[in-house]
Amino acid sequence: MNPPRRGTPDFLLLFLTFVLVCFGLAMVFSASSMTSAYYAKFNNDPWFFTKKQLMAVGIGTVGMLFCMNLHYSKLKKLVIPAFFVVVVLLVLVIFTSKSNGAASWFNVGKFGIQPTEFAKLIVILYLASLISNKEEKFRNFKKGLLPAILIVGFVCFLIMLQPDFGSCMILLACAAIVIMVGGSNLKHIFFIGTGFFSIAAIGVALYLLKGKTDNNYRINRLTSFLDPFSDPQGNGLQVVQSLYAFGHGGLTGAGFGQGIQKLHYLPEAHTDFIFAIIGEELGFIGSALFILIFLIFLWRGILVAVRSPDMFGMLTGVGIMVMFAFQAFINIGGVTNTIPLTGVTLPFISAGGSSMMVSLISMGILLSISREQTHKEDAKPKKRPNRFQ
Repeated sequence: MNPPRRGTPDFLLLFLTFVLVCFGLAMVFSASSMTSAYYAKFNNDPWFFTKKQLMAVGIGTVGMLFCMNLHYSKLKKLVIPAFFVVVVLLVLVIFTSKSNGAASWFNVGKFGIQPTEFAKLIVILYLASLISNKEEKFRNFKKGLLPAILIVGFVCFLIMLQPDFGSCMILLACAAIVIMVGGSNLKHIFFIGTGFFSIAAIGVALYLLKGKTDNNYRINRLTSFLDPFSDPQGNGLQVVQSLYAFGHGGLTGAGFGQGIQKLHYLPEAHTDFIFAIIGEELGFIGSALFILIFLIFLWRGILVAVRSPDMFGMLTGVGIMVMFAFQAFINIGGVTNTIPLTGVTLPFISAGGSSMMVSLISMGILLSISREQTHKEDAKPKKRPNRFQ
């Protein structure tokens, strides 16, 4: 007996993902080529970071195609094993060497694996599975909501031990939205907010306390946004140079590849601050067009999620798109000095192997959800035209 035929993936969502990935590769090359060509540690190769990003795109695309062709409901069986693997990795990564004041990476050859990126997706899947399995029982605080809060709080605690404040906030936001959309009892919303704010307060306290032992690095990073020009060569360096980039770009930009802030003025230009390079080289018009495309991408993803035929698919889709939305907001907000700088990547755009792989795998899951929608539409009986009208 042949397996039931599934529908086709949402074309617009797939196309927008392809556009964002290609644009990201182009901007990574523009932002990193001069730096990597200058330093011997990068083999004086202008394509050094672009090649690494291409490899991440390749691996992520394989993961996306696999998830897209796997019925998303089968992920429920993989959630618990994947969750335990992620927890072990989050514990082990704490004991690795620090980079920029945080221990967030496993070095595997020339590549780095960041468990936190995978943790965000796994927690979303875990919560979606938990809520969809419990259904009405989830409205019970002790049997439904409390276990979810404890799991999220535990993962956030491990992330803050690195510490990674930005990723912790993204995870908390995703969890809160998934829990609320999942039908949490309105009387318990207060407890959700209290629990999340308590976790956030503890996380901030640990973050700042840790900063006192690291020459106030983290404290300065959180507070320098108030007046970055008071220390333009120190704590405010990245933000100041980022703002200079936007100023140089003006309305129409300096032109692709013609930016100057990436020439050793703006640190991490190809990762956390790639949006500043977009603003400098493509100007306000190019930046606004990118944001517009990203908003359409988010809108289409949410539309696919809410049309899911079941609760698990809907919550997973919503969680994934909220993850992208909050991560983009925190990145762009930090780069433009709208909010404190926390150091997270811009989805699909920034150089970062783990972020790119998780983003593409997440889209594979969402595209798998969209296939069930088109299958149902194809299965509907078509009305025959009335020849007498």
